Amino acid sequence: MKMREKILIADDEREIVEFMRDALEDEGYEVRIAYDGRQVLERLEAELDLIILDIMMPHLDGLEVCQVIRDRVSCPILFLSARSAEADRIRGLAVGGDDYIVKPFSMQELKARIRAHLRREQRSHLSRQPKLLHHGDLTLDLDSLQLFYKHIPIPLTSREFELFELLFMHPNQVFSREQMYEKVWGYDAEGDSATVTEHIKNIRAKLAAVAPERTFVATVWGVGYKFDRS
Repeated sequence: MKMREKILIADDEREIVEFMRDALEDEGYEVRIAYDGRQVLERLEAELDLIILDIMMPHLDGLEVCQVIRDRVSCPILFLSARSAEADRIRGLAVGGDDYIVKPFSMQELKARIRAHLRREQRSHLSRQPKLLHHGDLTLDLDSLQLFYKHIPIPLTSREFELFELLFMHPNQVFSREQMYEKVWGYDAEGDSATVTEHIKNIRAKLAAVAPERTFVATVWGVGYKFDRS
């Protein structure tokens, strides 16, 4: 029997929460609820398949929550917000979000994005072979989805790991942002290739924290990115 996917909804607007919970439970999902940032931390489960975070919540807002939990969960995180400015969307992606949905939204769009992210996660897990890949001081563990530098773990989100894996597996091959978005998020995903830029920034920052003298992900101006083996 197939296990129901678990989704955590965090929003302080109770009517919206009830509306989303009813709609998602009708789709067969198992839904958890939180009404503020602290409750998210209290109700966080390792087996969650997807998290929906409102940005404007009491105690801890969604951005702060995402920063706290990103090292502990790798599942997709979808932000909900009434803020529609590009700077707000970029900030949400920069702290580890996988998607950004502007309020008011249609339930059909939310369901479609949830399905797209969950399908992508399923395809990613099914396609992996348990093995370790090495280059110099870097080790990529495709089984546990972890990156290590000299045995130091580098906490990447699931999307960051997939982007780095793509570059790592094709050293010195240049990928455009559009190619990387299609390969990692999939052709059926709704979003923007600018998302790739924010995730690459995060990857570089995490690598620089342990190896400041190295540039593992190089920019090829006007084209895209590549894994630099030098």
